Amino acid sequence: MKKQAAYGNESISSLKGADRVRKRPAVIFGSDGIEGCEHSIFEILSNSIDEAREGYGSRIIVTRYEDQSVEVEDFGRGIPVDYNTKEQRFNWELLFCELYAGGKYNNDADESYEYSLGLNGLGLCSTQYASEYMDVDIRRDGVQYLLHFEKGENVGGLKKESYTKKDTGTRIRWKPDLEVFTDIHVPVEYFLDIIKRQAIVNDGVTFVFRNQVGNQFETTEFCYQNGIVDHVKEIAGEDALTSVQFWQTERKVRDRDDKDEYRTKINVACAFSNRTKAIEYYHNSSWLEYGGAPDKAVRNAFVYQIDAYLKQTSKYNKNESKITFADVEDCLILVISSFSNRTSYENQTKKAITNKGIQEAMTEMLRHNLEIYFLENPLEADKIAAQVLINKRSREDAEKTRLNLKKKLTSNLDITNRVAKFVDCRSKDINEREIFIVEGDSALGACKQARNPDFQAIMPIRGKILNCLKADYDKIFKSDIITDLMKVLGCGVEVKSKANKNLSTFDLSALRWNKVILCTDADVDGFQIRTLLLTMLYRLTPTLIEEGKVFIAESPLFEITTKDQTYFAYTEAEKETFLKQIEGQKCTIQRSKGLGENEPDMMSFTTMNPETRRLIQVMPEDAARTSEMFDLLLGDNLSGRKTYIAENGYLYIDSADVSWCRW
Repeated sequence: MKKQAAYGNESISSLKGADRVRKRPAVIFGSDGIEGCEHSIFEILSNSIDEAREGYGSRIIVTRYEDQSVEVEDFGRGIPVDYNTKEQRFNWELLFCELYAGGKYNNDADESYEYSLGLNGLGLCSTQYASEYMDVDIRRDGVQYLLHFEKGENVGGLKKESYTKKDTGTRIRWKPDLEVFTDIHVPVEYFLDIIKRQAIVNDGVTFVFRNQVGNQFETTEFCYQNGIVDHVKEIAGEDALTSVQFWQTERKVRDRDDKDEYRTKINVACAFSNRTKAIEYYHNSSWLEYGGAPDKAVRNAFVYQIDAYLKQTSKYNKNESKITFADVEDCLILVISSFSNRTSYENQTKKAITNKGIQEAMTEMLRHNLEIYFLENPLEADKIAAQVLINKRSREDAEKTRLNLKKKLTSNLDITNRVAKFVDCRSKDINEREIFIVEGDSALGACKQARNPDFQAIMPIRGKILNCLKADYDKIFKSDIITDLMKVLGCGVEVKSKANKNLSTFDLSALRWNKVILCTDADVDGFQIRTLLLTMLYRLTPTLIEEGKVFIAESPLFEITTKDQTYFAYTEAEKETFLKQIEGQKCTIQRSKGLGENEPDMMSFTTMNPETRRLIQVMPEDAARTSEMFDLLLGDNLSGRKTYIAENGYLYIDSADVSWCRW
């Protein structure tokens, strides 16, 4: 046993300086990966946004350089970095080198940065500590201040120069450190997303994103003059179900009776649509990916008020169940931008807030405004009510279909519910059980004699199955062949469709087989049946293919018999190889018969015996290619099919049946 180091008083230590962030970045940024790196960028951007919201500067420029460095420039008042007589230190030391230092702690008293993104005094210092380098350029009070940091340490102190131009502001350029983050290649998409979101909730502020590509900069600008209202109109489009509503309130709240009051401001823009849906929450400009308090308020208020309207207008059917938020959400476009001078985030990454006072104020405000809106706009209220009921009833019908389908597809294979002609195996060990899907009764007989009954089962299919590529689900599940096959597999189905997104009963753990093997004749009909089976599995149970559970049993094309030995060739090339090996010997070459005509010994050797057979594992890309080709040749793309035949038809001319043609 390895000797353990002594655990005593000297075992306790504390991280100091930059190590507080560099050695534990996930504590501050939520991750040491790309997500943490992205959040460090947002911390710098937040400071510029806070300045703009206070009315200082209306333009923010964000630049992504090819070397993965980032620059944020604002035109606010400029960060104060000179000597602080109260603290007896330079402000640049406090802001860039001390955690929990900043100018936003007294927003209750003097209303400076009343509604601020950054409240903890961590972001600027933490990002500096986590950088390979950081350069700071500040213009204020007729002075230009310059700072340079490397790996969390200042180099050269504070440089001050006279500045005669009238502009003020802060420009910070830094490069996230690969010694801190595992990945610093922040994609362009992140910048575009976060900058657009900030433009939405900061009315009239212009955000400019510059992305370096070679010696050029690709520039994108975002500016929403009317903020969240413009954004909701953008999402709703021209054919929304209702007009866009905007509600606003500002009040004092408290999270608990014995806690102090604080101020909150709530802005709401919403509309209803039968074509699209979107719900976004922001607090102090930070996008609340997980919502928290606002989400709870919205769920409560919208369900309460719409349910009340449905009852008042007698729109529910007799004994009909109450609506849920899922029914409302399906037709709701909603953006809420709230602010407060005291915020309880779930953590430093600011993806959810927990303020009970904000939640209660928001619930009350939404209920009140919805009630007035319905009273003043009865036509729109009726449209909303009708659409929510449509959503509800559709959801309930889909759930009934799902439950019925689950029962149909996952019922136990007992004596009273046995699939016709299915031949099971003895083993109960899923890890060794195999099922062969074969075509017709003749193949069933041959495979039954050749199989190992301990672990090999057989499921015959009767003729060509339905083309599942284009058929709707009602038609698919009316097919006895398909439902029998799914019942035998035991895992249910996946239905990846926007219209039926909830219609899914798939459970991989319920799969009764380790291998699902497609076993068809090596002829044109056999290949077509194989293609139809692959298409069915690709559409209904794609996870089986992704997990490597689906195989094709390769059947030999030729049987070459000599006096002493029999060879099975699976391709023309293999046939030629065998013929060269036995050159000079008398032999017979026989084209392989259908599976039903093969002798049991041959079937066992070539197709079923794990020691001698050939199986081809179906990969996701194989199934996808098969489906695409099937779609091209048998789908609705007539022009594509004509083009393909014109370009590739000559490859198949030898196989074409032209005996009917009259020349």
